[in-house]
Amino acid sequence: MDNLINNILTVAGLRKNYKGKTAVDGVSFSFSPGEFVGLLGPNGAGKTTTIKMLTGLIKPSSGMIYYYGIDFYEKSQKTKALIGVVPQQNNLDRDLTAYENLYLHAIAYGIPKALRREKIDELLDFSGLTGYRNRPVKQFSGGTMRRLVILRALLHDPKILFLDEPTVGLDPQIRRVIWDFIVKINKMKNTTILLTTHYIEEAERLCKRVLIINNGLIIVDGDPEQLKDGMGRFVLEVYKDDKVDEEFFDSRQEALAALENSTFTAKVRGVTLEDVFLRLTGRRINV
Repeated sequence: MDNLINNILTVAGLRKNYKGKTAVDGVSFSFSPGEFVGLLGPNGAGKTTTIKMLTGLIKPSSGMIYYYGIDFYEKSQKTKALIGVVPQQNNLDRDLTAYENLYLHAIAYGIPKALRREKIDELLDFSGLTGYRNRPVKQFSGGTMRRLVILRALLHDPKILFLDEPTVGLDPQIRRVIWDFIVKINKMKNTTILLTTHYIEEAERLCKRVLIINNGLIIVDGDPEQLKDGMGRFVLEVYKDDKVDEEFFDSRQEALAALENSTFTAKVRGVTLEDVFLRLTGRRINV
């Protein structure tokens, strides 16, 4: 019971059936406060359904969800106050200013009127968006809009933040700005983060723990570096007959020795999280 109370999120035997098809098949996991976790899976693997159940958009067919030991569905108003959700879309009112968008959200979350302005100004400063306070959102770049959407989800001081594809469609430079902002939230506010992404580099760079879901089941739960170590640290890629064969080695020296003996075009590289993902699921993450 102590673990249940101490964990920000505990999921037990979570299942969702749609018209005879099982989308999520009895998954169980728990998060400690301040963790940064990635939820990875091919399209149709069950990650979107899982997130929808964890945030109350749909009800599970069976299983339990607890936030700090509180049943999510018995006391949904209390538990939803612990959750911040950042959707994939920039669903802001583009005719309103940054401040006006945040103010409307503060009203919706019941933040007392006397605290709204102070809270909004504090978060605008935290995110580096103070200069955008009174500008219409329609004048913002995609990256600035994205930061504002994330900022909006922080207004009520959630203990856990769900980020659904937070950098999709952004160019690599802006993506890294968003990464820095997300890490700042995690470290400075000790906010637990659950991230879904199709960018394997994003999960590898940000997440200290990854869950890989496939066919509705959590097939891996672990530290990305340890998962890569389990395969070997280096890969020999051999190009032949219009395909790429891969062989994994614990050291670069072993991989280079095998490269010298190859009669085909080949190269040695480091193991990535995508290698782990591909071996376990048989599919690349964006398939």
